[in-house]
Amino acid sequence: MSPKGNRMKTMIVHAALAAALLGSTLAAAQPAAVVEGVQMPAWVERSQAGKLERSPLAPGMELKAGDQLKTGPGSRLLVKLSEGSLVKLGENGNMRVADLQPSKDLFRGALAVLEGAFRFTTQKIGANRRRDINISVAQVTAGIRGTDLWGRSRSEKQIVCLIEGKIEVGAQGEAAVTMDQPLQFYQREKGQTAPVGFVDKKQLDEWARETEIEAGKATLRTGGRFSVTLASAESQADALKVYDLVRDAGYAAQIRPVKQGEKLVYVVRIANLAGKAEAEAVAAQLKGKFGVADPKVSS
Repeated sequence: MSPKGNRMKTMIVHAALAAALLGSTLAAAQPAAVVEGVQMPAWVERSQAGKLERSPLAPGMELKAGDQLKTGPGSRLLVKLSEGSLVKLGENGNMRVADLQPSKDLFRGALAVLEGAFRFTTQKIGANRRRDINISVAQVTAGIRGTDLWGRSRSEKQIVCLIEGKIEVGAQGEAAVTMDQPLQFYQREKGQTAPVGFVDKKQLDEWARETEIEAGKATLRTGGRFSVTLASAESQADALKVYDLVRDAGYAAQIRPVKQGEKLVYVVRIANLAGKAEAEAVAAQLKGKFGVADPKVSS
């Protein structure tokens, strides 16, 4: 081979290596868990420098181990894990991200559902990568091995229902049971575990609606094109009052300066709404509250 051919081959090899290194770097940098959708109001509580901070959840937000996720009345939350699983949380829910340890070969995680309904849906991953995810529902723990399940913790009653796949589930101090048939469910109430039973499809569909984001509700989605302007003020302090109140209520408001003619005004808005109906739902929910007098929908 000519010197020119050798140089070309070397350049190709170096380019291939660079691409491989870049790909592995991007994979390593990919967040372990990201918010995909929020039917507001919903919050994350996170410890920062020893102080607990609370902020509204929004699409694209990276979640970390230790985060406490909370949903309000009529709220839903959709989270995507980097290995492809989806986690859904229903209204008045409280879930802690207990552990997140992604790596090239193994995705390890733990979620603790303290209150509310949840659904965990996953897909097959490559033979060279494994997952080890545990979900605890109050005192009940389910080990995930590639499956689809729904569960709920409410008062002193916990339910785990298998939709597809196989799980091991059990309470502390008791032998775990294996569920490997669709529509099997495990139930524990007031510290007493009932024998594993079956539910019919109609009941499962009713349960599943508790965790699904609903059309036409106050929903934020990644790539949502609609927004609602909540307020505008020439005074930054006045705009911040609305901004703070709305965010405290669990709505992911933004604030930005905008030039209007010769004036600089501060606009408070909620962006990334999934559609016009969702934007109108937000406007209706917030009108007359938190200093929001006349919200306006735009795309």
